[in-house]
Amino acid sequence: MIIFYFFRIFNSGFNMLSPSLYPCAPQAYLTYASSVQVGAQSGIQECKHQFAWDRWNCPESALQLSTHKGLRSATSETSFVHAISAAGVMYTLTRNCSLGDLDNCGCDGSRNGQIGGRGWLWGGCSDNLDFGERMSKQYVDALETGQDSRAAVNLHNNEAGRLAVKATMKRICRCHGMSESCSIQTCWMQLSDFRDIGNYLKIKHDQAQKLEMDKRRMRSGNSADNRGAIADAFSSIARTELIYLEESPDYCSQNASLGLHGTEGRECLQQGEGLNQWEKRSCRRLCHECGLRVEERRTEIVSSCNCKFQWCCTVKCENCYQVMVKHVCARREGGHGHNYRRRYRGPK
Repeated sequence: MIIFYFFRIFNSGFNMLSPSLYPCAPQAYLTYASSVQVGAQSGIQECKHQFAWDRWNCPESALQLSTHKGLRSATSETSFVHAISAAGVMYTLTRNCSLGDLDNCGCDGSRNGQIGGRGWLWGGCSDNLDFGERMSKQYVDALETGQDSRAAVNLHNNEAGRLAVKATMKRICRCHGMSESCSIQTCWMQLSDFRDIGNYLKIKHDQAQKLEMDKRRMRSGNSADNRGAIADAFSSIARTELIYLEESPDYCSQNASLGLHGTEGRECLQQGEGLNQWEKRSCRRLCHECGLRVEERRTEIVSSCNCKFQWCCTVKCENCYQVMVKHVCARREGGHGHNYRRRYRGPK
């Protein structure tokens, strides 16, 4: 439920969090609502960045997949959305807590003064991970009310997202001693940039594992058997890994029932400085492997330039013209829809 719920928060504002709508909600839901909203939004924006040049590019429809026509998808892509959203909420709550922006919450000084290692002591203002993790669990996990395997997968991926925040923490140290000799250091733990967490979880997504359930036990209708089958399936999965239940659909083609737009009309990158290998191959991935061709589109942009101040008191400028070149995926000449001819190689 997390994806659709956050989507409604973004579009409806804080009235979604009113006590009249959620009479049983813990007071923390209301106290920290702003940080939760910002954190979830940060997660979605990071999702869009990480998948910008993939066939699935974290579209707006991704925020509604869990309740789309009563269906709750559990693909590798939705596993990333759950993980990055939970991480975003934890990250923002942790940061705002350490900055003193939240009542009754501040730095984690529980280890200050203790020896951390050779030549350094714990000190300074460590980010309060325990608070961020606890509140993220209370807020995000509470949205998952189901008891089935999909609910278990969503909760697992929420936890994997929070563990990613922990895994990317960095130790910051300050030197002390005569003439800055650094004979001893004071160190504290600090959140990494959220981009580092996004990069970490994107790798986890690319390595996501499919959860194999004992369908015979699941079909028995016995709740004890269901719980046992779920527990057995999870027994070999590390808490840090992203998991999914269903294979991803064909993201090359438009599918209105699933809210998928396909790759026709998508921009791709053919050249440019600073492109990584994944970006350089975007035209092949989005266009050629989806049975489309690459079309070059040129747009002339007019802007003011060479402006000069003239006494008194005007500014005269020249018009400068610049041609912007963009490459997009388009249907082949005389083509009728997508024709993969074995070019389609999965959901990427």
